[in-house]
Amino acid sequence: MSKPVKQVRLGAAFPGVKARPSPAPRRGGMSPARAATATGVGVRTARPDEYELIADLTVEGFRSRNSAPRPQRLALMRDTPGRACAGDLLVAVDGPSGTLIGTASLLRSGSGYARLALPDEAELRLLAVLPAYRGHGAGNALLAEAIERVRGWGVRALVLDTGPDNVFSQRVYHRLGFVRQYAREAHENRHREVRTAVFSHDLGPVPADGITIRLATPDEHARVARITEAAYAHDYPLTEDYRTELRAVGPRARDHEVWIAVDRSTGGILGTVATPRPGGHISRLGRAGELDFRLLAVAPEARRRGVGALLVEHVVTLARSRGLARVVMNSGALMTGAHRLYERLGFRRLPERERLVAGGHPVYAFGLELPAPAA
Repeated sequence: MSKPVKQVRLGAAFPGVKARPSPAPRRGGMSPARAATATGVGVRTARPDEYELIADLTVEGFRSRNSAPRPQRLALMRDTPGRACAGDLLVAVDGPSGTLIGTASLLRSGSGYARLALPDEAELRLLAVLPAYRGHGAGNALLAEAIERVRGWGVRALVLDTGPDNVFSQRVYHRLGFVRQYAREAHENRHREVRTAVFSHDLGPVPADGITIRLATPDEHARVARITEAAYAHDYPLTEDYRTELRAVGPRARDHEVWIAVDRSTGGILGTVATPRPGGHISRLGRAGELDFRLLAVAPEARRRGVGALLVEHVVTLARSRGLARVVMNSGALMTGAHRLYERLGFRRLPERERLVAGGHPVYAFGLELPAPAA
């Protein structure tokens, strides 16, 4: 059972809300997701029973910085059910108290609530943090989680806008990898009464050949299981235990991340790969500072389209975005086609980390060193 959320009466004095001590300074080179986690602020999807409280929080967060919002904007702030249906309504939760202290809306292009997002983008709007909790990582945590979630939507960028004079927020956006889009904001501001500064976070190269990479949805798990089993059975003899493991997509998606490559023209699933969630590992091979992945599979009928390479490149992009130093994986000794792919993409054998599995069969280890992020 989830922990009940502390209900805080909002107002200028914020009775009942105590500011926490400032967190320890962040170490250089820490990724946004890890830096946000270090503050003790958790982020999750809002529950329907919290919608009214979140509406009050949003209004209070903006009231403290700006004059009274116009009626249309105030209606948007209070329309938490609509914003939740248009994408994902996030809340930041203070770890020690369980108090809701911040919120942000992730919106899909064309939803009616997004005003900037192009068809292959997602948009973040109405990021608000209670004044008593500003400076303690809630905004960072919401932004970092937003980046991770929209990556799972299969879009190429996350966009947002803010006031041109909101220098504090703009520094946060830059620190998390957003880039100001001057030409785009000039176009957007042509007919606006209130001018804004537009920022975009690039989520990596757009896959070629009409392919989107995104997280699998629950209704797709059975198809992903069939494709994974078919891909491995096409080339290798499989034990029944291993077949069972390959088909266990639901449990894998519950505990980790199951990505799929999808043909945009047909909606067909072409391939899949599994990665850990930020801060975790999916295999015994993974160590601190590494992203380990498993079960790279391409449907037999989709081979020679570069799907496997696209999925591995996506894994590498994930590792870079999380501030990690290396990507690693295990591969059976018979999987020579996969070995050639890994070596072509820059991976090298790690003999000192290889082992034997049941029956004495060797399992190879491969790793790709990533350059340190720019200071």
